[in-house]
Amino acid sequence: MRARIYLVRHGETSWNAGGRFQGHSDIPLTDKGKEQAQYLAERLRKEKIDAFYSSDLLRARETAEILAKPHGLPVQNVKELREINFGQWEGLTSREISENFSEISSEWWSKPLTTQIPSGERLLDVVHRCQEAILRIAEEQVDKSSVVVAHGGVIRALVGTVLGMDLNYFWKLRLDNVSLTVIEIFESDKAILELYNDTCHLDGQKACD
Repeated sequence: MRARIYLVRHGETSWNAGGRFQGHSDIPLTDKGKEQAQYLAERLRKEKIDAFYSSDLLRARETAEILAKPHGLPVQNVKELREINFGQWEGLTSREISENFSEISSEWWSKPLTTQIPSGERLLDVVHRCQEAILRIAEEQVDKSSVVVAHGGVIRALVGTVLGMDLNYFWKLRLDNVSLTVIEIFESDKAILELYNDTCHLDGQKACD
C-alpha cells in the first residue's frame, strides 16, 4: 500500500484570532481564513489530487470546499477527524483555563495522553480515532493522493505518531492555520513525513517556487 496524504489545518476563525480553545465548537472561518484557503487552493491547483476529505466541523469543511473547487471534486466528511473535545474549556483562553482549572490544566499540559479534560476527551482517544480514519482513507486511496483537512490537535497527533514521538509533547509541534503537511503511508505502522507546517503560499505563490 502507498497513499500520499496532504494534511491541511483549517483557516483562521475568530476564536483562533482570540486565542480561544475551539474543540468541537462549530466556529466558521473569518474572511481572512477564507482568503488563506484560497491561497492554498492556488498552490494545489496543478497537483493531481484524487479525493478530498474533511473533519465534519464547519471551519474544516469550508476550507476543504475552497481547496476542492478547482478540482471539481466533492468533499467527504469524516467525523473522526474532529479536533480534541475540550469540553468545559471550549471558548476559553489558556489563561482562563489555568485560572479556573488550575490543577487539571497543569496535569493536561504535562500528560495530555491520559488526562481527562472536564466533559471532554483524552488525547489518547483522539489518537485512536484519527489514526483509524487516516488509515481507512489510505486504504481507499491506494497509489493516489488525497487532501485531508483537519485540526491542529489531529494533525499533530498523526505527525507525532509517524515520527515515533512521545505524544505527551505533541503540543511542541507548531502548526499554523492553512499550513500544508505531507505524509506518505505505506503500511499501518509505516509512514514517512515529507513536509511539515509549510505556509509559503501565504507569502505569495513565488515563495513556493
